[in-house]
Amino acid sequence: MNIIIGFGRLMSEGGVIMSIIGRVEEKRQLEKYYRTGRPELVIVYGRRRVGKTFLIKEFFNDKLTFYFSGIVGVPGQINLLRFDKAVTEHGGDVKTPSKNWFDAFDKLKILLKRSPGERKVIFIDEMPWLDTGKSYFLSAFDDFWNTWASSNPDILFIGCGSATSWIAKKIFRNKGGLHNRVTGRMYLAPFTISECEMFMKSRNIDITRYQLAECYMIFGGIPYYLSCFERGLSFSQNVDKLCFFQNAPLKNEYDDLFISLFNNPHRHIAIIETLAKNNKGFNRNDILRISGLQSNGHLTTALNELEQCDFIERTSCFNKKRNGVYYYLKDPFTLFYLRFMRNNDSQDEYFWTNYKDDGGHRAWSGYAFERLCRMHIGQIKKKLGIFGVSTVISSWRSKSGVPGAQIDLIIQRKDGVTNLCEIKYTLHPYEITKSVAGDLERRKMVFIEETGTRQAIHITMITTYGIAEKGYTGLINSEVKLDDFFK
Repeated sequence: MNIIIGFGRLMSEGGVIMSIIGRVEEKRQLEKYYRTGRPELVIVYGRRRVGKTFLIKEFFNDKLTFYFSGIVGVPGQINLLRFDKAVTEHGGDVKTPSKNWFDAFDKLKILLKRSPGERKVIFIDEMPWLDTGKSYFLSAFDDFWNTWASSNPDILFIGCGSATSWIAKKIFRNKGGLHNRVTGRMYLAPFTISECEMFMKSRNIDITRYQLAECYMIFGGIPYYLSCFERGLSFSQNVDKLCFFQNAPLKNEYDDLFISLFNNPHRHIAIIETLAKNNKGFNRNDILRISGLQSNGHLTTALNELEQCDFIERTSCFNKKRNGVYYYLKDPFTLFYLRFMRNNDSQDEYFWTNYKDDGGHRAWSGYAFERLCRMHIGQIKKKLGIFGVSTVISSWRSKSGVPGAQIDLIIQRKDGVTNLCEIKYTLHPYEITKSVAGDLERRKMVFIEETGTRQAIHITMITTYGIAEKGYTGLINSEVKLDDFFK
């Protein structure tokens, strides 16, 4: 592979920066936008702490022509003064303070005109926090883009923010001058577990893959949470330090999370806390009944926004096109907080270390590992050799109420095969005993009988350490191990 220099640092052939952990596709997109030779309006969004600002600043580094970030909860004039200061720091001339955002963008325009013909990267972070009452920020930005920037082939404007509801409503669904003006959307998802491993190695944090799985089951793939790990502490000690110590940095994270993402987040929180009551999830009617929310467009919007931000997942029951959709809580940290942190009155600062052998820990880890698996369907398909095959992911519950006749992960394939996935989180290779084999066979037959499927049915085991060599393994068609998630 050839190595070239680009953006002031080592880059692989094609320009992908070597120093940023993961984010391969995102880096390719950013370089594409940089090199189009056209005016580009790119919006980067995603949940709090996921690394949006870090990615843009690290990728472009000294290629950033202008950078500014809004501050939440301050009077609009404060952000205007800070914007003027940023213009000055980037080489602009501010003789008089900006009275409004129209003035501010005019000053930015003058700064950008100073180097004609050069590609100019403008990065404004936390745009939603600049759109305060009567600030007319969005109108001024509309004017800046449509009257000047959109006809200037030198401009790459990157807007960023965590407040997904604002971005969706004010930018993506804008009915005014910004309608259909966005040329690129980039949702920054949490790290995969493989990217988490790379991140930990880059910080010289010693952690096994089994511990890394539990780490993902608690913190998800949120880079900021992982960056708080302290080298030299055990995994359990780090969890206690982050979540259960008296001044633990993540004690208030749950409340801050939804306030930063959504305007008036009470509906979002009500949905989250309803779904936390059932590991298998609820359908829309159940959510309405339990939460007390009204069935209207606001509920639909809140569900969609939570899904866009990877907090919840919409899934379907096998072969049910109507009334078969239900939602479950997907975000690991939210589930962990509601289960173990919110009402924890133990006053035990080493709660997680002391909880490891509790039956409640084992029950939680089983459901949490299922979530980890669902968040890595691509890796599972790759192991099964069907990465390029079109699939439908679903679950199934017996209509007849046969005890235990349910399957939490089904991969229905276009090549005539359906994988019924059995997921087990254990400290050792999982043994298929005679009773386990009988239960798997029974559920397979009930599934075929009730669904009437004509596809070939394969039983797939997804485990931490694989299947033990002894036991009734002949029933198993394929297996996926934790190690396969890292490939």
